[in-house]
Amino acid sequence: MCDIAEVRRLLRSKSSKKAKESYKKFIPTAKKVYGIYSSEFGKIVSKFKNCDFKFVERLWKGEYLEEKILAAKILGGICNKNPDLTMKLVKKFVKDIDNWAVCDVLATQGIRKIAKVKQDEIIAFSKKLVKSKNIWERRFGIVLLLNYKKDKSLRKEIRNIIKYVEKDKEYYVKKAVDWIKRSLQKY
Repeated sequence: MCDIAEVRRLLRSKSSKKAKESYKKFIPTAKKVYGIYSSEFGKIVSKFKNCDFKFVERLWKGEYLEEKILAAKILGGICNKNPDLTMKLVKKFVKDIDNWAVCDVLATQGIRKIAKVKQDEIIAFSKKLVKSKNIWERRFGIVLLLNYKKDKSLRKEIRNIIKYVEKDKEYYVKKAVDWIKRSLQKY
């Protein structure tokens, strides 16, 4: 069942013109989209939940936004089988991000199950990314920190990390900063 052609066939069959137009509006930096409603992702992921890391990597290489989102979601389902490989893939994948949707899914759902065991590595990665010249890497570095929003012992460190981007002029980085600040206040 772990067949990329099958995934693409399924994505095409579930696509809609209305959803595609919606993606163009809400994710304007996405280059290619099938047009899949978010409610369909869970159903599709469940069909491929037993796939391996090689499948995730092949799927990530796809040109479409939904392929990358599915890759991140499937990775999140298997990440605890090999946390080291997951982090290696995430560090590789982050270079390909070109929109907020893929960024946010990979930074949260893609690693949520290993956030605690890989905490030191993820925090260090976040510190590095927030200093990047690349807008999506900076956003990714911030969104990674959402995995620790409930951990009161990390609040000070998170606030110190986001200081690097608090005055960032990029819209999507500013939105992520606002998001993490609101999340820290909530918990």
